[in-house]
Amino acid sequence: MTGPLEPSLERSAYVDDSVFATEVDRIFAPSWCVVARSEDVSAAGDYQVVDLVGESLIVLRGDDALRAFYNVCRHRGAQLVDPAETPCGQVGAVLRCPYHAWSYRRDGSLARTPFLDGVDADAHALHAVDVAEWGGFVFVRLDVGGPSLVEELGAIPERVQRYPLADLRRGARIEYDVAANWKVIAENYNECYHCGPVHPELCDIVPAFRANGGAGLDWDSGIAHRDGAWTFTMSGTSERAPFPTLDDDERVRHKGELVYPNFFLSLAAEHVAAFALFPIDAGRTRIVFDALFHPSAIAADGFDPNDAVQLWDVTNLQDWAICERVQRGMRSRAWQHGWFAPMEDLSLDIRHWYAQRMDGPSQ
Repeated sequence: MTGPLEPSLERSAYVDDSVFATEVDRIFAPSWCVVARSEDVSAAGDYQVVDLVGESLIVLRGDDALRAFYNVCRHRGAQLVDPAETPCGQVGAVLRCPYHAWSYRRDGSLARTPFLDGVDADAHALHAVDVAEWGGFVFVRLDVGGPSLVEELGAIPERVQRYPLADLRRGARIEYDVAANWKVIAENYNECYHCGPVHPELCDIVPAFRANGGAGLDWDSGIAHRDGAWTFTMSGTSERAPFPTLDDDERVRHKGELVYPNFFLSLAAEHVAAFALFPIDAGRTRIVFDALFHPSAIAADGFDPNDAVQLWDVTNLQDWAICERVQRGMRSRAWQHGWFAPMEDLSLDIRHWYAQRMDGPSQ
């Protein structure tokens, strides 16, 4: 394949903490970010504490709706829930601060201020953030207001409409601490030029990832597996049945979606791999990988997700290692920016998406 090389983002975008601080304000705070699965907060009172770009948040299933709040008491600022001790659990009628016992109802309203009368309850409710659900995933937005989650997802729900995402349940979870910038990881996910050199096991299942440097892949129709293979497992097959709502192509092909800024979906015929990225600083990202299966498959005798999880873990570790290697190289004074080859055209999207947010007015 021939064609001009295109420059990547500048070095500072990948290595400077000052740039990362700006990203927090201009990209992560005003964007819908995935933080959990709905199954983690399915019943009234269920909560989960999540950390998103340094902000501790409580995602809580209220009596009437899903809620999300900053994990901060309105009195003196104590964290209401210690994420190290009780990162998830059940809230009773009220959420009680351990410092001075100010209490809040499940909707975030102020319920009680011991020994104090006349406190304006409306003015001292918990600080809320936007929260919404799609496909069994929980998203939050730190800056309240703006386009809805559905608007921000665009055409993605229609493209994946036959996958029963909301019905799926977690069969396995692996968390990774990756010494690489979140954009390095996103750009890596969005191209397969690297697949031949980096992912031999994956390319044995999907030879198209190796052919022509990963050029010309038709992600709208899905990517075909090798002869006799139809899903992302070590063998390319599974005793689990394909999701019954898939069309003929989806039963034998693989699809993928990147939802900026922090969500990847890889869709196989009988399971879905979901990746949530939680940037920590300019050079470090925590990644939560969930392998999702149909409840009937999980309930079946002898359910074992390892045929899929093993292939994903091998592939993930290869990706994280090469991303860390890229991050180390980017720190060199000799490196000012990289280059995108023609078969990496999808990766170019991040430049335009990123510039619109970073170069626009401060939020």
